[in-house]
Amino acid sequence: MTHLNIGFVGTGRIARALIGGLSNRKNTIISGFDRDPATLESISADYPVLPCLSCEEVARKAQIIILAVKPYQIAEVVTELKPSLSASHLLISVAAGISSEFIRKNAMDELKVIRAMPNTPAFVGEGMTALCCGKMASKDDIALASDLFSSIGRVIVLDESQMDAATALSGSGPAYMFYMLDSLAEGGRACGLSYDEALLLATQTMIGAAKMVLSGSKNPDELKRDVTTPGGTTEAGLKVMEEKNIRLILTETVAAAAARSRELMK
Repeated sequence: MTHLNIGFVGTGRIARALIGGLSNRKNTIISGFDRDPATLESISADYPVLPCLSCEEVARKAQIIILAVKPYQIAEVVTELKPSLSASHLLISVAAGISSEFIRKNAMDELKVIRAMPNTPAFVGEGMTALCCGKMASKDDIALASDLFSSIGRVIVLDESQMDAATALSGSGPAYMFYMLDSLAEGGRACGLSYDEALLLATQTMIGAAKMVLSGSKNPDELKRDVTTPGGTTEAGLKVMEEKNIRLILTETVAAAAARSRELMK
């Protein structure tokens, strides 16, 4: 069977999560480069990653290159990679707000580029990754990327015009969930629980509720109505959320993050 050669430029947190998922795949060879030697040394000690001395070495060893660097570093990294790239390479970028066309035009016109937006629950195998296909990438390329990122959770393929929204919702979304869990736990503590007890109750409740939605049997509004008894405790809690217009606050939260994602490209 043909080996799949995957190279990482940048081996930080998201790269580590993806490498952790990919390291159990058969016939997969992983190489990596990082400007911080300690970061590269650490991940090479924990996973079967072949350390490289430069971006160019990654391009020579790997047919699939995953750009796992900050958005402001993309132009510099692509410039360094350019002399070593060919039309047979597939570049997958996880940098928020950086379009596939920006990468292609700074590299080579024939280059196949896919954008990916994973999130931090990838560290526990429950990530959500949005993918979109650049101009030169094929259905086979997006299928390959989907297979790779499915090793750390669920995958959805979108149009590139939707990627800012995906970044705002699932890319930044874990922080919103953590904020809500902390707030709910504080509410539980105010009612007599310890913080740890309240956090466990809130967290498992969120996990269970999310799984009910993912089961697909009912939408969130239907599930909400199922658990709400007229005059009961749930109705009393929901009334506060409605009075404070929590729906609008959350909608505006996603909109603000999407706007920032668009700004990153300017």
